[in-house]
Amino acid sequence: MNALFTGLAAAFGIGLMIGVERERAHGDRKAPAGVRTFALVALLGALATMYESTLTLLTFGLIVAGFAAMAYRKFNADSPGLTTEVALVITYVLGALAMRQTGLAAGLAVLVTILLAARSRLHDLVRNRLTAQEAADGLMLAAAALIILPLLPVRPIDPWGVLELRLLFTLAVIFMAINAAGYVALRAFGARKGLPLAGFLGGFVSSTATHSAMGAHARATPALARTAIAGAALSSIATVLKLAAALALTSLPLLAALALPLALSGAVAILYGAIFMWHAQGSDRPVTPGRAFSPMGAIGFALVMGAVIAIAALFVRWLGPQGAVISAGLAGLANALPGTVSAGALVRSGAVDLDTGTFAVLATFSTNALTRAGIAAWSGGAPFALRLLPGLALMVAAAWAGLLL
Repeated sequence: MNALFTGLAAAFGIGLMIGVERERAHGDRKAPAGVRTFALVALLGALATMYESTLTLLTFGLIVAGFAAMAYRKFNADSPGLTTEVALVITYVLGALAMRQTGLAAGLAVLVTILLAARSRLHDLVRNRLTAQEAADGLMLAAAALIILPLLPVRPIDPWGVLELRLLFTLAVIFMAINAAGYVALRAFGARKGLPLAGFLGGFVSSTATHSAMGAHARATPALARTAIAGAALSSIATVLKLAAALALTSLPLLAALALPLALSGAVAILYGAIFMWHAQGSDRPVTPGRAFSPMGAIGFALVMGAVIAIAALFVRWLGPQGAVISAGLAGLANALPGTVSAGALVRSGAVDLDTGTFAVLATFSTNALTRAGIAAWSGGAPFALRLLPGLALMVAAAWAGLLL
């Protein structure tokens, strides 16, 4: 009974929420459906679900769709849009969903209401602010992530079983997505805030890809170099947090041993990023619309990382578990997380002692910083890399110094 009343209450609330937005949107104009209609339609969907009959659910759904079509014909002269009528049908579906998956229905209802309420801003964005090139880049990214990527094979394409085509293309998609996020942040918040914010958030996806993306921004627009460096430095904070989370899951003693080194390294990243953000004051001018990302740059990044992954994986296979520290360091050339997880697992199982595990994690952290420096030089050029390199070196030095304290 509790689940029943929860579902009905959620359906009623969904109808009220969407109905209030629709009635406010129409203002003084005559609306085909208001608060009461939307609330009743949502309850109808919930009650139809209680019969546990697909035919009943579809029948009432068709009736709601029919009423929506009739309302569209009647109010077409004053309100040529179909938004309210489509929202009415969606409300019926959400009301039905609330009886089975209440949380999902409520979350979707909030998203629908936000989308409806953002009508003016969305229209202004699409018609007046979004360029044809930006729209094309968005479609290209969506096609790459949602169409091409799922079709690629998972099986390795090399004789050693190291390189996967889907993994390489995933790296290219990540590069494009982080570049696009940085571009959107630039347009929305300006250069001084946009790139650092995108860099920090992008670090949780891939700090290496973020370094490459920030380098691409700096190369394309040299005036943005300082904020791009800040974004790359702040992405390293995410690396530190991810390593700490990995150690918390695999070996708490190893996390305790590395708490100070990781904290010092993260503090250096924050300080270095803040310095470049402060030096970028006064550079927050409007950003000229352009390309959200470079497809060739994404392919180049995937190929470079593919070579690094192949070399590191082959060396790790050759060394085996006997060379835990060296193996972790080589694995860090591609990604710091696997080497850290491996070290934590080895410490937990007793295969290596705590000191060896500590050295293994710092080795993978250090070699990953080396990869990020190389990627930054490849993507942003020598000037960008030379200004970023001291920050990476200080982060690594702070981590090793923390081990000695």
